[in-house]
Amino acid sequence: MASTSDLDRVGMIVLRYMRRPLFALLFVYSVGIMGMALMPGRAVDGEATHMNLFHAFYFFTYTATTTGFGELPDGFSDEQRLWAIFCLYTGATAWFYAIGSLVGLVQNPHFIQAMDGFQFARKVKRNAEPFIILCGFGDAGSLLARGLSDHHKRAVILDSDPERIKALGVRDYTVAMPGLCADASAPKHLLAAGVKHPACQALVALTNDEDVTLKIAVMARHLNPRLRVICRSTSVRHEANLRALDNVTVVDPFEIFAQLVYRAIARPELHNLNAWFVGAHGVELGTPLQVPRGDWILCGYGRMVHWTHRYLQAHGVGVRIIDPEVDANAVGEGTVLIQARADHSALVAAGIDDAAGVVAATNCDSDNLSTLLTVMQLNPKAFRIVRQNSHENQVAFDAARADLILQHSLTTARRILKLLISPLVQGLIDWLAEREPARTEALVARLRAVVGAEPSRLWSVRLVPGEAPAVTEYLQAGGAVALGVLCRDARSFPEKLPCEALAVRRAGQSIMLPDKDFPLEIGDEALVCGVHWAEPMLQATLHNPYTLRYVMTGIDEPRGYVFAWLEDRLRRRRSDHKSMRG
Repeated sequence: MASTSDLDRVGMIVLRYMRRPLFALLFVYSVGIMGMALMPGRAVDGEATHMNLFHAFYFFTYTATTTGFGELPDGFSDEQRLWAIFCLYTGATAWFYAIGSLVGLVQNPHFIQAMDGFQFARKVKRNAEPFIILCGFGDAGSLLARGLSDHHKRAVILDSDPERIKALGVRDYTVAMPGLCADASAPKHLLAAGVKHPACQALVALTNDEDVTLKIAVMARHLNPRLRVICRSTSVRHEANLRALDNVTVVDPFEIFAQLVYRAIARPELHNLNAWFVGAHGVELGTPLQVPRGDWILCGYGRMVHWTHRYLQAHGVGVRIIDPEVDANAVGEGTVLIQARADHSALVAAGIDDAAGVVAATNCDSDNLSTLLTVMQLNPKAFRIVRQNSHENQVAFDAARADLILQHSLTTARRILKLLISPLVQGLIDWLAEREPARTEALVARLRAVVGAEPSRLWSVRLVPGEAPAVTEYLQAGGAVALGVLCRDARSFPEKLPCEALAVRRAGQSIMLPDKDFPLEIGDEALVCGVHWAEPMLQATLHNPYTLRYVMTGIDEPRGYVFAWLEDRLRRRRSDHKSMRG
């Protein structure tokens, strides 16, 4: 429906802009042809001859286009030559007018927008691969699109800024990602983006306008109630409305920032594992941050630092706050408060000399960088955590050499990517956060032994007929498959593939860190971490019944009717030979 509507709009614009030029050409051609047919030609046997309509049309065709072939079919009379001059000038003028109108039509922004919408809807409709609808292509949207591309996941992008859509055309994504400059909250644009498409897996709203984000979620829920919707929200009012909707996941970048800060301070081993899972630059598994113990100074008390304060205070970490507009009643008792900007004097008053670290988390990048410079002068040993607001300032933050840089758009994109690619990852991290650090350290040791120094990869395995036909058929036939069997290497039986199953989801419940003897059932979803080349090997086991039987028994069964018949004959002969000897 959406593509037909866009096509009708294109046709309407073409007719509107080319109506007058087409009528002008039709009028000039009609008058010219009729006049040439009526003009008397040279006399033959004392009677004037006339050109028929076909010859008149042929003559006017090449005359109006300024192409001369001479006087055809016979020489012209003076009257015909005079009319030919008239036809030449009027025809050329009409064509110049029509071509100029056509050039204006091609450059018309409404025509360009209509054509883009038609082509965009056609690409989405023809797509047969699973894809994600991404509404908003700012910093977080761009980072999420890059992560989806790295995992070979397609995305369809909607954004109201034409410059961002133009930038999409020069990105070197590994998969096709069509984009459209349009209001993502309009139902017709959501339909064009494939909100009802059977291959659409989820819709992600990352706009900078909370009202638009809420409208997108509401429209998507009405258009396709079964579609999963993920939204970013920083407003308490909008977040409450979004959470009230069914099948809508709300991601709060402020809460994510606070979780990361707390885990970096109180659970560095868990922070290291999470950063390694998401592929953070420069993170090596098993080498967590060395964070000193003591009180922390929080610079700025917006909603992000408010979340951080809540997390640190709940886990017994002392906090000192610097903010010029903070309300003392909002901070509560037991917290040192300095009502000033985070400059030299404010940091000294907050006790920077004996502070374990500083979190510079205002909404201004220049203020955060200035705070880092002051901290370096006053206490070079203090641990420095800084908030980066704009992705464009990445070079400056890299040069600042902070101990930990948290960019809220990047953390948001990574959290959403985990929800889309491997939803069990965040559940595993939250599960480990409630256990003793020794449990996380044991898991890190297992992963280091399996993966080693090679780049790691996370992926999910679903035991459904479309994704694991060999395993589902074997289970339906009454067979039993253990989790450790799937991780065997078919090239060197019974060696294990360099991968580790981290969690299994069954009927809405998650089983974290299952052992190798865990029995699998149809419909299970397993989270696997390993080296890149282990995934296609595991996929071969899931799809090929011969490979599955081999990793289970170690016996390479014959393939094909002829080899199976020969194997059966040989087995019978061996059996007969044994019975005769007995």
